[in-house]
Amino acid sequence: MFVFPVDKSGAAESAIRAAERMAGEAAAPPADAPIPLHQKLRPQSDSLRVATRVVEIDPLNLENERILPPAAAGRNGGPYKMLRTQVLRRLDKLGVNSLAVVGAATDTGKTLTAINLAIAIAADPERTALLIDLDLRRPSIHRRFGVEPTVGIDDCLRRSAPLQEAMLRLGGYERLVILPARERSLDSSELLSTQHTEQTIVEMRNRYRDRTLVFDLPPVLQADDALAFARHAQAALVVVGEGRTRRDDLLRTMELLRDVPIIGTVLNGTREPVDTYY
Repeated sequence: MFVFPVDKSGAAESAIRAAERMAGEAAAPPADAPIPLHQKLRPQSDSLRVATRVVEIDPLNLENERILPPAAAGRNGGPYKMLRTQVLRRLDKLGVNSLAVVGAATDTGKTLTAINLAIAIAADPERTALLIDLDLRRPSIHRRFGVEPTVGIDDCLRRSAPLQEAMLRLGGYERLVILPARERSLDSSELLSTQHTEQTIVEMRNRYRDRTLVFDLPPVLQADDALAFARHAQAALVVVGEGRTRRDDLLRTMELLRDVPIIGTVLNGTREPVDTYY
C-alpha cells in the first residue's frame, strides 16, 4: 500500500533535515529586490477563463494507478492534504505559484506524488491546479489517467499548437487541469532550454491568480532535463524512495539544484505505519 507520512519522525524527518541543511530554509526576497517579469504581468480575471475540453476517465484505472479520487477523498487522501497544506504555505511565503516535483533517480514515485499533490491542491475550494508533464523523455501522466492526447505540451513548446489545445479537464475533478505530453522527445533538454519555453512557463504562471502549477520533471541524476528547466523553477519538492534513493544521490541532487528553493523532501514507500484519525 502506498503510504505518505508527513511531519513524522524517523527516515522521513531525517530526509527533510538533510534537505534543509543542504538548501536552507526558503526565504522571501527582500523588499527592495527587482520585481521579476512573472510578477509584473497581471493575472487574468476568473471571468476570462477559457473553456477546456473535458475527458471522462475510468475509475477502475485510477484505482489501479493509486490515483486519488476527486476531492482527494478516501483514506489515502489525508496525508496528501497534509502535504498540500505545507507546500502551499511555503509557496505563499515565497510569493510564488509553481512547484517542480523531482527525484534523484527512477522509481521514487515522483510522478504519482505530483499527480496526487495536484489533486489535493484542487480539492481546496480557494485554489485550482495545473499539472504539467515535463518528463518529456518518458511521459506517463496521460497513461496513468488512461487518456490519449492528440496535442501535448511537447507540441506547444515546439510552437505547433497553442497551450489551450493541449489542456484537459478530467471528469469529476473540479478545479484540476492537466497538460500532458503526447510523445517522447529525444531533444527534451534542448526543448526545455529555449526562450519560447520560458515565455510559455511565464504565461501559465500568470494566467489565473488562484492557480498552482505542478511540474513533473525527469530524474535529476539520469538526464540534464531537470537542470535545463531549473532556471524556470520557482521552488522544488524532492521525492525520496525508501530503499531506492541512496544518501549520496540525494545530496548530489540537492547540490545540483542549489539555486532552486527546496521547500522540502517527501519519503515515498515507507513501511512505517501511518496514523489516521478515522
